[in-house]
Amino acid sequence: MAIFKDRRDAGRKLAQYLTQYANRPDVVILALPRGGVPVAFEVARALNAPLDIFLVRKLGLPGHEELAMGAIASGGLRVLNEDIVGALNIPDAVVEAVARRERAELERRERAYRGGRPPLDVRGKTVILVDDGLATGSSMRAAVAGLRAQQPAQVVVAVPTAAPETCEAFENEVDDVVCAVTPQPFFSVGTWYDDFSQTSDEEVRRLLEEASQTVRQNTSS
Repeated sequence: MAIFKDRRDAGRKLAQYLTQYANRPDVVILALPRGGVPVAFEVARALNAPLDIFLVRKLGLPGHEELAMGAIASGGLRVLNEDIVGALNIPDAVVEAVARRERAELERRERAYRGGRPPLDVRGKTVILVDDGLATGSSMRAAVAGLRAQQPAQVVVAVPTAAPETCEAFENEVDDVVCAVTPQPFFSVGTWYDDFSQTSDEEVRRLLEEASQTVRQNTSS
């Protein structure tokens, strides 16, 4: 049933759908850590574009963490899944407690992953947001909203696999959306990977450093 060997394989395949963005000085690739980083690394390499991260943390319902109440993104932005919060009558205090915990983790990762490198300036750029897949899309939605505040020229969402209805919904929310495969029934993102093991902090740091070195070498040559 799997379509991709692992996230790196998924990134190479996704890049084939993004060739119109290759070798353009106005294009920046932003990955959603952690799982989006190996995918985005291959996309950035194929398109000859700089790579950075845009941090988003899902707000999971306590006891049922896979169910997203919403998400928070870099810059303090928060997006709530009002349908779930309303349907389950989740108290504000629960949302606030989860958001506080996830904000602390987001800030920790920001420090850990960048290695002192400043974020890429995306103002006036075409930004391709990459993750390893879209199920409900809440994390990506928070990323898009947070990114808009930084005034990019265009926002593109690109993923190897997505639930068809989620991919379709993003067509009205961003300038371009690229979902390489949209299986029906979707089940989950991990269903379509042979290896969907968790991406480590160390792998994220290593890939970002390697991508940064590649950009420096291309700039100096």
